[in-house]
Amino acid sequence: MPEVSEQEFNQQRLQQVNEALGSGMFVYVRKLLQNMPAYDLALILESSTTKSRPVLWQLIDPDFHGEVLEELNEEVRKGILKSMRPEKLAAVAEGMDVDDLAEVLRTLPDSIFNQVLNTMDSQDRSRVEAALAYQEDTAGAIMNTDTITLRPDVSVDVVLRYLRQKGELPEATDSFYVVDPKNLFIGAVSLASIVTAKTDVIVSSLINAEIEAVPADMTEQDVAQLFERHDWFSAPVVDGSGHLLGRITIDDVIDIIREDAEHSMMSMAGLDDEADTFAPVIKSTKQRSLWLGVNLITALMAVAVTSMFEGIFEQLAILAVLNSLVPSMGGVAGNQTLTLVIRGMALGHVGESNARALLTKEVAIGFLNGIIWAVLIATVVAVWKQDLMLGAVIAFAMLMNMTAAGLAGVSIPLLLKRLKIDPALAGGVIITTVTDVLGIFAFLGTATLFLT
Repeated sequence: MPEVSEQEFNQQRLQQVNEALGSGMFVYVRKLLQNMPAYDLALILESSTTKSRPVLWQLIDPDFHGEVLEELNEEVRKGILKSMRPEKLAAVAEGMDVDDLAEVLRTLPDSIFNQVLNTMDSQDRSRVEAALAYQEDTAGAIMNTDTITLRPDVSVDVVLRYLRQKGELPEATDSFYVVDPKNLFIGAVSLASIVTAKTDVIVSSLINAEIEAVPADMTEQDVAQLFERHDWFSAPVVDGSGHLLGRITIDDVIDIIREDAEHSMMSMAGLDDEADTFAPVIKSTKQRSLWLGVNLITALMAVAVTSMFEGIFEQLAILAVLNSLVPSMGGVAGNQTLTLVIRGMALGHVGESNARALLTKEVAIGFLNGIIWAVLIATVVAVWKQDLMLGAVIAFAMLMNMTAAGLAGVSIPLLLKRLKIDPALAGGVIITTVTDVLGIFAFLGTATLFLT
């Protein structure tokens, strides 16, 4: 009997939940949900219709509400939070990590946000306000303040006795952070070093020089690159004066990488990476209409260029047949380069220091591809229509557009980044417009000069 894939299993479980809900078997659904981890509960909610979600949320054990909220995407989470009273939100917040709680609270309207803060005790409120003081998408915003600190002059025996007295370690602890009496960060000592060292060894001699402190204002993308480069499991976070603030763990970094990947994929289609798959029809229509409007404007630009050459279509009908060929090839080539450059920028491979070298390379690739496909297409057209000049015209247009596609594929994302516009969101539309307009103009303009 073949194994069921994870995706098939999730769909079977979702169907089972939906059928039970439809039959009014709420006790049975509650029992099903009790055996699921928070991530799977979030997946069930995100895969359900907006009508079913409030019912499912009520059937989930309240003790798991905080963990489930952490796993939900922003749009679905907003819908859930709207139905919760401030005092209920405050109760859920008690069991959440500071970084996850701050992320949840950022999505609330100001009025509800203030009500939630007012219902919290002073300790919870102060830790949340500290996390919210840092700009979103920075190390300070995603750090967790739950850390264990050591003094450099104590022995391993003292540390071990302290840990036994404490009874438990913060989740995902692989290192302890060494600080001075003013809480200035000195270094990190791995848990393995403490466990395996002799009891009379001093903590300062066990400091791992490879663990660097992360500035609180560093972007989360830069943090993710540091974790990838150094294979860290966790890293300390410090303020501008070097005081220890908290730590970032690998689970936070995995979330960053996943969100960045979703953002790039969804932005290519002009959609929000937090878009709700089962959002109401009217809401989804509004979200997509803006991007469709932008695409319509760019398409009208290509139509306007085509209309400048209406006369030649009357003389040579074959041009209408071939008119889409050059822009199409240029668009594919341009988007190949654009995707490569955006990926390189995300990984930190592409910047101002090497932009010229990359530009030269991609223009050369565009030129060579232009020659290859220009010769091929010109041969096909010349043989098909027994017209060498027509083949030469489309070959020239193809060469120009493929070369321009390489140039635009590098320069457009770099320019957008300089203007603080997301290249993944706007790059595809712009490069398609450039290759469409230039391809049509090159083809029809050359045809007008040499075929009429």
